[in-house]
Amino acid sequence: MKKLLPSLLAISVLAALASFAIAPAQAQADKPKDKDKVTLMLNWYLYSEHAPFFLGREKGFYADEGIELEIQEGRGSAVTAQAVAAKSATFGYIDVTTMIKAAAKGAPLKSTGVLFQVSPMSVMGFSEKNIKVPKDIIGKTVAVTPGDSMSQMWPLFLKVNNIKPEQVKIVSGDGQTKLNAVINGQADLLLGYVMDQAIKLQDATGKPVTPIRFADSGVNQISSGIIANKNLLAENPDLVKRFMRASTKAAEAAEKSPEAAVDAMLKANPKAGVRDTLIVGMKQSVALYHTKETANQRPFRVAMKNVNDSLDLLVQYGGMDASTRGKPEDYVTLDFLPN
Repeated sequence: MKKLLPSLLAISVLAALASFAIAPAQAQADKPKDKDKVTLMLNWYLYSEHAPFFLGREKGFYADEGIELEIQEGRGSAVTAQAVAAKSATFGYIDVTTMIKAAAKGAPLKSTGVLFQVSPMSVMGFSEKNIKVPKDIIGKTVAVTPGDSMSQMWPLFLKVNNIKPEQVKIVSGDGQTKLNAVINGQADLLLGYVMDQAIKLQDATGKPVTPIRFADSGVNQISSGIIANKNLLAENPDLVKRFMRASTKAAEAAEKSPEAAVDAMLKANPKAGVRDTLIVGMKQSVALYHTKETANQRPFRVAMKNVNDSLDLLVQYGGMDASTRGKPEDYVTLDFLPN
């Protein structure tokens, strides 16, 4: 019996030592993994279409994917594209056709999902003018910004609606000048985005606005979506998949409750706009998420035919060199989207 005591004591000591050795390793294993810090740079100052990302962040969709999301305002799609190409922003949310033109010239960019599959391009004016369909534009004055994407598609919109250019008077100016022209009565209509300029007109005057969408006349281009640096897609595909999974959930949540999306954005930035008109803009944004081909698909999963048609329009009217056109798969990938 006396001989057994030292052996039992030794076993107890060894067990204790083992527990001390295991404890730090277990503590290390239990330590929460640091979240990936991700920057999403938007195409412009905050307005309705940006609200889903704030809703996704508020609901924890990004945190659940191990992502700490910072949302930055932008100063135009081209500027954001440059930031993503330079890796100073992880992802961009911009007009995908702007990215396509940059990528065709060698920028290392690709879209990982297209949210606006129906073009927001519209010609719009105050509802009191009773301009509801394309033929009502004849004889009216339209404010445009020369060289922007809408002015490039404007001749095609007129052509498909059998309107001769000389049947419409044009006045030119930048974005604010266009708004002022309609507000002051110097123009009946302006070229703008259904969820942007239409909301600004309504906010500034309190008057309802009627947009006539280019897409309803068959003039449709893909628009806003997520872009990333091609190096990121190759080096960290898991991060891209997690980001797109969270962003898809965010867009779906905004589809179900545009009000909640707007409230999340206003909570993060109370100066983002007027709640009621932002909600109108968010509802108009949601209406651009799907074409007939993608009606039963989750957000961002664009039909490649839509991308191909947009490439054709870019070559014909958007100043893209036909020799650099390429294929839809050169510019857009669905590989990182959830099923």
